[in-house]
Amino acid sequence: MKRLLHGIDVSNWQGRVDWSEHAKAGVSFAFAKATEGGDYADKFFEHNWSGMRESWLVCGAYHFARPKGDPATHAQHFLARLQAAGGLRRGDLIALDLETNDGLPPEQVARYARRWCRYVEKHTRVRPFVYTYVYFAKEGNCAGLDEYPLWIAAPNHPRGKPAVPGPWTDWTIHQYSNSPLDRNVFHGTRQELTGLGYHPR
Repeated sequence: MKRLLHGIDVSNWQGRVDWSEHAKAGVSFAFAKATEGGDYADKFFEHNWSGMRESWLVCGAYHFARPKGDPATHAQHFLARLQAAGGLRRGDLIALDLETNDGLPPEQVARYARRWCRYVEKHTRVRPFVYTYVYFAKEGNCAGLDEYPLWIAAPNHPRGKPAVPGPWTDWTIHQYSNSPLDRNVFHGTRQELTGLGYHPR
């Protein structure tokens, strides 16, 4: 039976994170918020990105989706912020946080997400994770995203046993708790997780 790797995700709401303490406590991977929409940058991202790396965690960066905007512009903003923080190294992960529709119908939200993911994948050769909630996906906001690994927020389900909404048939990361910190598990090894990340030519 495969083991579960433990991870956390953070944003500016957590302030300055003590990454060495998390590593000592058994955290193996983490995602930090980098950007939101087309102009917001998380002020703690650079600290988090270097802190995760220095603590030998598998490093992930995420963009909070604002579907009303232009996905290519938003992807460029995300990639520029990532580059400014030191860029990608082997095994680093990328994710799109898709949890708000900005008042748009599901087909437009899904189109935004597909275009953002394709732009990022084209320019990094990393297939982004899609982070979302069960009810949000069930409304149709994730149509056509099943080629991307699912990072599902399902805090009401037992750790490692989340509900899996369509269009997916399986999960890759489960966010099983969001209090007092967002906690996640990956079903597999560190090598399998970094295999989903960046690989330089």
